[in-house]
Amino acid sequence: MGLKENIDRIGKLSREAEVGGGEERLKKQRQNGRLTARERVDFLLDRGSFVELDKFKTHRITDFDMAGKKIPGDGVVTGYGTIEGRQVCVFSHDFTVFGGSLSGAFAEKVCKVMDLATKTGCPVIGLNDGSGARIQEGVVSLAGYADIFLRNVMASGVVPQLSAIMGPCAGGAVYSPAITDFVVMVRDTSYMFLTGPDVIRAATHEEVTMQELGGADTHSQKSGVCHLEAEDDQSALLVLRELLSFIPSNNVEDPPFVATSDDINRTDAALDSIVPENPSKPYDMGEIIRRVVDDGHFLEIQRDYARNILIGFARLGGYSVGIVANQPAFLAGALDIDASVKAARFVRFCDSFNIPLVTLVDVPGFLPGTGQEFSGIIRHGAKLLFAFCEATVPKVTVITRKAYGGAYDVMSSKNIRGDFNFAYPTAEIAVMGPEQAINIVFRNEIANAKDVAAERARLTADYRARFANPFKAAELGYVDEVIFPRDTRPRLISALRAVENKRETNPARKHGNIPL
Repeated sequence: MGLKENIDRIGKLSREAEVGGGEERLKKQRQNGRLTARERVDFLLDRGSFVELDKFKTHRITDFDMAGKKIPGDGVVTGYGTIEGRQVCVFSHDFTVFGGSLSGAFAEKVCKVMDLATKTGCPVIGLNDGSGARIQEGVVSLAGYADIFLRNVMASGVVPQLSAIMGPCAGGAVYSPAITDFVVMVRDTSYMFLTGPDVIRAATHEEVTMQELGGADTHSQKSGVCHLEAEDDQSALLVLRELLSFIPSNNVEDPPFVATSDDINRTDAALDSIVPENPSKPYDMGEIIRRVVDDGHFLEIQRDYARNILIGFARLGGYSVGIVANQPAFLAGALDIDASVKAARFVRFCDSFNIPLVTLVDVPGFLPGTGQEFSGIIRHGAKLLFAFCEATVPKVTVITRKAYGGAYDVMSSKNIRGDFNFAYPTAEIAVMGPEQAINIVFRNEIANAKDVAAERARLTADYRARFANPFKAAELGYVDEVIFPRDTRPRLISALRAVENKRETNPARKHGNIPL
């Protein structure tokens, strides 16, 4: 075959690959409000930066009349490009080709680009839109999934792994996104579940729709599988780009620096009045975060799940930080199972990728109740403790109000290697709240008092003055300084700069045994 024929053949195969399952299926995809696989890649990456790999690869099966339906690319677009000039690897399922189902060849393409990401130290992004394993290939497709899962695990903590669910993701296919660091879902057009509504109906007689079972709202609010929710494909892809702006390309680099015009010495008098004088009154910790960070921008993660704790990314003086904060506006900021697991995974991500941690504390303790105890709050709460203890990145903590009991220890306290621990004058650091403490310590005095109410009030005030304040902890060195709330931003930035070259290691070991 001559040069001209080869050039013609390349052109023909390229056109076939680019139309995927055909113009009609591409048109239907767009009519359903979804971008095509290639449009997603083009929208995600810097214009003109995409380099495609394995464009002409096809499946090898000869049974079930599949031999005559070979489409170049075989249902997934793979390659590399840049986002804000930084290299990333990407794979994008093409639902128009065999429903985006995974074959042996499909898996080989994904594995190749994941290997490239790990080898070159760049993030890998998966745009998921497929119907699961290709039935016609049987165990070959199942083995392909296992090959991908293995690479997800080996890349974990080495390069960032981001997943966008932009259509169906069911059965074994859900485990690859589940292993990755962040999952973004598109509302109304995407879903994830292990077993679908038909199987559930047959097995348990429950009636449920696909969106009720595994839609973006379900996984954002109930299961916690979804970290960020988007209205459409374009919004989801923009979220991925924003996420990457806070994250280094791999585990040996520092997060990207983004210059800011927000004065690092800026104070904010409004912070002095956000925490109420009444210790039982709720307030929004998110307001403190937004007033402190650069330009008021806080990318909150899992916003609608375990709302009693806040996690997310922001910048202080241009540098990326991960923020973990109790939210007294929900469940009084108490730690429960969901909040503990949510925060623990985030802490471990930040520690894996050299992102300093800022912790804002207002926690009355762990949520009481038989439901929590029977469901293992001891084990799950220990995950957050383990994560903060293990983390070697810079850690700066601010206690805004309550820090009671074991929850004080867990929330990045000084004794679990917090580098700087500050407290507002409103902070209350004690084994338990004054009202509960006096019932134990002074129960006889209260029982014998002529005016019980007056005696309780006196003892409560005395306990709060002597113990439930930040000055006793500061006197003992457990709090480095009691600061004015208005000074939070400059004090955090100064502290983070002081420990930016921190070098701390854990004992040599294969890995710790976190209480999963």
